[in-house]
Amino acid sequence: MKALIVYGSRNGGTAGLADMLATAFQREGWQVQLADAADAPGIGDVDVVVVGGGLYASRWVRSVRKWVRHHAPTLKRVPVWFFSSGPLDDSAAEGDLAPVPSVARLAWEVEVAGHMTFGGYLDKQPRGFLARQMAKRYAGDWRSPDQVTEWVQLICQQTQVTAAIPPQRAAQSRVPSPASAPADTN
Repeated sequence: MKALIVYGSRNGGTAGLADMLATAFQREGWQVQLADAADAPGIGDVDVVVVGGGLYASRWVRSVRKWVRHHAPTLKRVPVWFFSSGPLDDSAAEGDLAPVPSVARLAWEVEVAGHMTFGGYLDKQPRGFLARQMAKRYAGDWRSPDQVTEWVQLICQQTQVTAAIPPQRAAQSRVPSPASAPADTN
């Protein structure tokens, strides 16, 4: 099986998380293509696409938002999972943080199979004025390799089950209710 992982990262924390995801997929026996959204990768022939971004001011980095919108028609035809990286505390450890509204809207638009918010990472000496100010209080690493591994195992299991269902029925099971679509905040 093949997975494409596309991410957007400003200070390297989300890139590191994407690396953890790639390693977890490889341990499950998958082939993995890992790509920065800023490099505008294509999708190609894959069994699943995992897209994620660091959260800044309650939005993914622009390169990821742009990549998702550009590839939306194709993303609707393949199982897609979103992840966000951001909380600089233990709040993501339970694994049940809802996506922020702007990410939830993108998820609804491309009919994702699921979303996970992982703890973030902030270096003690990051780039940028705002990040340096935040680092004074919040520097640290809240990414959980165990949580990443469990989530990838879930994706692998669900992808294999979905592959066994006739395509039309699988697509119907992934479509979220329009009533659950959040307002567009971008």
